[in-house]
Amino acid sequence: MPPAVVAVLCALAMVSPAAGLNAVPAAGFQAGPAASQAANLTGPRAVALGPASTMDGTGSPAGADTGVGSPLGPAVEPGIHPLSPAAESGTAVPSASVAPPATEALTLSPPEPPSVPPLWAPDAELAQPPVHPPAPESGTAVPAPEALVPDSNTAAILTVFNKINEYRASKGLAPVKYHATVAGMAQEWSNNIATREVIEHRSSFWTDPRAMNPTNGAGEIIAVRWDRDAAQLVEWWKNSPGHNAILIDPRFNVMGIGITYTDGNWQTTPNRYTMWGVVNFFGYTTLPAGTTTSPGGSPELPAPSPTLCDPAVRHMPPTLDLTNAAITGPADLVTVNASGQLINRPATGNRIYGAAKVIGSGFGTAKEVFITDWERDGTYDLLTQWTDGRLTLHPGIAGGGFQSPVTLGQSGWQSLTLAVGGWCANNRLPQVLALDSSGNLFLYPNMGLGDMSQRTTVATGVLATRLAMVDYDADGFQDILALKADGSVQLYRGWGTTALRAEARPTVATGWQDVTGIRPLKDVTGLNSTGVALRRANDVVQYWDLSAGSLAAPSNITGSWSGQRLAQ
Repeated sequence: MPPAVVAVLCALAMVSPAAGLNAVPAAGFQAGPAASQAANLTGPRAVALGPASTMDGTGSPAGADTGVGSPLGPAVEPGIHPLSPAAESGTAVPSASVAPPATEALTLSPPEPPSVPPLWAPDAELAQPPVHPPAPESGTAVPAPEALVPDSNTAAILTVFNKINEYRASKGLAPVKYHATVAGMAQEWSNNIATREVIEHRSSFWTDPRAMNPTNGAGEIIAVRWDRDAAQLVEWWKNSPGHNAILIDPRFNVMGIGITYTDGNWQTTPNRYTMWGVVNFFGYTTLPAGTTTSPGGSPELPAPSPTLCDPAVRHMPPTLDLTNAAITGPADLVTVNASGQLINRPATGNRIYGAAKVIGSGFGTAKEVFITDWERDGTYDLLTQWTDGRLTLHPGIAGGGFQSPVTLGQSGWQSLTLAVGGWCANNRLPQVLALDSSGNLFLYPNMGLGDMSQRTTVATGVLATRLAMVDYDADGFQDILALKADGSVQLYRGWGTTALRAEARPTVATGWQDVTGIRPLKDVTGLNSTGVALRRANDVVQYWDLSAGSLAAPSNITGSWSGQRLAQ
């Protein structure tokens, strides 16, 4: 086997205002250099993602981007370039992406896959488009997102944990402990980016409730490999100043590690990765409950009480070809016509939709139909609230159509106002929020195909005729848009837990008296864009973009909507 190399490295460090560093504030924290950065860095920097084999004889990228016109404002770190794992023997061997001077000849057989200079980004850049792995020199298109491989990552996580602490010990630093809740967040993000095959940091990860309010800084590092050598993830981080500064930051005392395997094979398909790694670091004045000395170790403090947000199992959905599926993506618009037929209009990009197609029938007595991947198997399902009180699920089939319905609730659901989505941040399965006529808002956890009888109270005093669950403020957590009888819309922001944020509830829209349906959408205007579609009077369907953290000006979606109500 030829040596495998790391494809991409990412690091993001945040420090609390108490650290006293001159930096730009962000969400209560400040982006800036860690106190222990020995390389005299002035803050996290980005490095240009150039094509393979563009290094000149000096070790610098030939024609390196100076930052002009680049969304990342790249700056090449002098002398820091990826090395192949042959460095384990004590000899640093340049990877195949580093070309020798023109006067020399170098033959590698077989050649290694291309590598990419280290990348890290400050918080201000997180709003930029995600970084996709580069295509090989041949011009071959970047491969489609990969399917996750559910192999055990226990040994790899322990290897990364031990290697990081061995390295810290060599620097005279205290070891970093482990926390399963933080690890769950790291694993979720590792699965997330591996599924989509993009390299990007989780926006505002340090404010996630699973971070448990760090008081002394936070950091995130990411790397991707073509092989499953977990120890080499740490070696690569050590050899990049931005990542190294996070590894040896004395303030950090808790970490969580996520390792994800995918079905890549660079020998047969260039740029197909096999292992994705994410490590989250946090600094606490007082260690949070549930902290352990190592992965799988005994808790030093009692573990936090379980909640209905806790997932029963970990779901790692495959990447499926939905070309022939009834619902092809998260931007599709589904309606129910006067005959009870279910009609889908597939999204083709930038608010444009394809021809209407009948995908089901018999929904004339449905109070509401919700589009969701309930089982996290990669296909879109129909969660239907019926006027006779039942709640049913029609599982989707990748090849087209739906399976026979499964009853999730036998009675009593007709009087509730529902919203469906990923309310719980630590649970990859969608859940249901239900509002009763007294203003009580309940969370019903996803029980798979089992009966939905458990619930917990999220809030009281919520008055609304219709709910929609969407990430309104672009902080990574789902929020509730509550449409009131007077046409105003009140915002209830979520934390990713069973509770709402304790804050005033702003009115974010007015004049929606005629709205009869609100459909949360993704990817309408671009990858990971968010927004809502509204069914309005006069046979109008509008799209309101939310990608910037507030409602943008609406635009009408062309089509014939007469006699049709919007699925949500």
